Amino acid sequence: MPAMKISIEKAKADKLFYVVANAVVYRESDGKCLILKRSEREIVHPGLYGVVGGKLEWNDILIEKPDNINGDILDYHDSIEKLIMREAKEEAGIELFPELKYMHSKAFIRPDGIPVVLIKFTAKYKSGEVILEEGAFTEYAWVDSDEVKKYSCIDGITEEVDHAIAIWQK
Repeated sequence: MPAMKISIEKAKADKLFYVVANAVVYRESDGKCLILKRSEREIVHPGLYGVVGGKLEWNDILIEKPDNINGDILDYHDSIEKLIMREAKEEAGIELFPELKYMHSKAFIRPDGIPVVLIKFTAKYKSGEVILEEGAFTEYAWVDSDEVKKYSCIDGITEEVDHAIAIWQK
């Protein structure tokens, strides 16, 4: 029988992670990528520049509306892709083209002890003027591989901007 609600009651405590997806947004018109300065109140990387993205939330998975029922399993297609599109709109006010290109993944532990699985993509900017999410970000910049080095970024962002530009300019 398929699940009737989302729950962690039967989950093993040592198998729980936040699932986070981020995207380095590439703007084809000038070959630059978007970076956003995180608020000083953020738990993870306060005051540093990062990219759009966020956590997969339970309300992203509407239990009553699966895309497919696979035996007793409820499937929800493109959850990560939808997450990236939503976060780009919420955090920066922009739209992205739906094609995402995988960059890498990693697991890490936040300062508050919560384990995270991070999946990193690059996506192409489609439209919209950057309007930062109030309280979450304080500044933004469109940067190329040299300009990004002038900003205080989360470790790895400089290389990811470089990688995203290389991916899209092939």
